[in-house]
Amino acid sequence: MKTARKTSKSEGRKTRLIIDSLVKHWLFMGSLAGLVASSLYLEQTPHFSPNDFSILFLLFSLFVTVKGLEVSGTLENMAVRLEKGKYVALKLTLVTFFLSMVFTNDAALVVMVPITLAIELTNRTWLMILEALAANAGSALTPFGNPQNLFIFWHFDLGPMEFIKVMLPFSLLFLCMLSATALFLDRKAHEVSKGKSAPVNLKKGTVFLFSTLVVILAILKIIPAFSAAAVILLLPFLEPSCLKVDYGLLLTILCFMGISENFKAIFQTTIEHSRHVFLLSALSSQVISNVPAALLFAKFTTNWKALLWGTNVGGFGGLIGSLANLIAYKIYISSKKEAGIKDFTLKFMAANYACFLIGAAVFYVLRKYL
Repeated sequence: MKTARKTSKSEGRKTRLIIDSLVKHWLFMGSLAGLVASSLYLEQTPHFSPNDFSILFLLFSLFVTVKGLEVSGTLENMAVRLEKGKYVALKLTLVTFFLSMVFTNDAALVVMVPITLAIELTNRTWLMILEALAANAGSALTPFGNPQNLFIFWHFDLGPMEFIKVMLPFSLLFLCMLSATALFLDRKAHEVSKGKSAPVNLKKGTVFLFSTLVVILAILKIIPAFSAAAVILLLPFLEPSCLKVDYGLLLTILCFMGISENFKAIFQTTIEHSRHVFLLSALSSQVISNVPAALLFAKFTTNWKALLWGTNVGGFGGLIGSLANLIAYKIYISSKKEAGIKDFTLKFMAANYACFLIGAAVFYVLRKYL
């Protein structure tokens, strides 16, 4: 009997692992199926340009350097210091916003959410939601804030200031809105714990900070893209765990690059009207996430401004809209009892869709001036 029970439990664990793996990698598997199906229909394989591989390499490089900063404790050390004193909600919201501008929205939330969970603070649920919104809003401002921005920046051969100028109204509006909301939370907050600075490996932190700067300069086209290769090749010798990045996302991006090429050959059409580009990319983000949406529609339009706004506004809304949403949601609910998950989910979705509608309204007001 005991042997049977052990076997049953072992099989149950294996089944859960398989299901978890399918859930985690559903977007990659779907994109791979789409790539194979569209290639079979055309009876040819998609063409990947050198620029496509440059984008993938730079994205991988950014993932590696940011992972190194996480492992070294540098990002966590910066964040923990801010929980002390007054205006904790405002400081944590702002640091999430600005961290996401430089170190990507995913990394900002991976660091900030656990820190926020460790703080005994009233209205912590709403603070968590503000951080998720701040990560999406802050990352929208820079070419290296999130994967879709990096792709659009390189695919359309844009300049840094040209890019930032287009997204400044979007990020600035949400910065003001989220800061005002955080201040409101601070007025009602109390019982803040006295956090201690996280341990940091100064040597590794310094190396990875320098490496991140090199990668950012390569992304901004100030130095050649291959310049980052020399740095990236050396980092695993310093910290092997920096290579533990999201390879599934990189493979998903590669698949969607191929799908977009195939779809372009199949449909042989273009979409140029800003309203259509925005709506298609924003709404598609709710189904396939904003990174694949950017990759898919980039080959059908030259209207990069509407595409950029659409995919960043599309980061709000449902959980699938942005991988950052999924990260924040998953970390939070894993720490809560079943009774509190439903309440958090309703608040999280309501706040996200409110920001989605606000972002869409602002685009329609400003689209003639972008």
